[in-house]
Amino acid sequence: MKSVPPKRSGLKGDLFLQQGEQQSFSQHQISLLGAIVSAGSISGAARLIGISYKTAWDRIDAMNNLSTRPLVIRSAGGAKGGGTELTEFGRQVLSGFNALQEEHAEFVERLSEKVQHVEDVAQFLHSGQLKSSARNQYRGHVTRISQGAVNSEIELALSDAISLIAIITNDSAERMELEQGCESLALIKSSWVLLSVDLAIRTSARNQLNGVVSQITRGEVNAEVTLDLGDGKTITAMVTTPSIEELELKLGKPACALFKASSVILMRA
Repeated sequence: MKSVPPKRSGLKGDLFLQQGEQQSFSQHQISLLGAIVSAGSISGAARLIGISYKTAWDRIDAMNNLSTRPLVIRSAGGAKGGGTELTEFGRQVLSGFNALQEEHAEFVERLSEKVQHVEDVAQFLHSGQLKSSARNQYRGHVTRISQGAVNSEIELALSDAISLIAIITNDSAERMELEQGCESLALIKSSWVLLSVDLAIRTSARNQLNGVVSQITRGEVNAEVTLDLGDGKTITAMVTTPSIEELELKLGKPACALFKASSVILMRA
């Protein structure tokens, strides 16, 4: 009679890194960084890990926007994406993450032998994950809080040169325990972002970020336009397709992104 191997619990786990209140860093992001090292371009990295070119581009933008220092740098190269490489900081992150992979896998295997109710645990963990449809997400530090009678104006530094202004109620600021120096996540829907090619335009919009067009994704009715703001940060706007022609938007053209302070949603873990 053949012996039956012991049945595994089926427990699986993804490794992600998080320090304090910072945004987590997970396996699908590290896989893209590794593919960039191997392929040397965004398009090549996307093919290696089986995702679309746009998805790869979006993940790189998200990583740089949520990082204190850029992980990836790109050079223009047309439809094929040009040359792409990791910064020194990006290489350090990739190396450190990979060093943890083997130990993490062994830990999950040991844990799987002890967990009896895997489905209950998985359901509980899934309920704690936060996802947002906001196209633009940034992590920054609160540098100024100006309190009024009803609302507070919050200045959030995304880098040494780039800041956002948000207006929230005093009650929200108190409930979130916002104070100078603390970290916060800023969410801005792409449909709330307006574009102008007049960099000196005067407007009531509290936020005006200048950059250059780095990506245009056209649809029948609307188009996504991404501006490179420098410091490894980008912002994406949803505009009508005819507006692309009216503004004569093209890759490399300077433009500014405009959005109200009330359009910025602040979050804290």
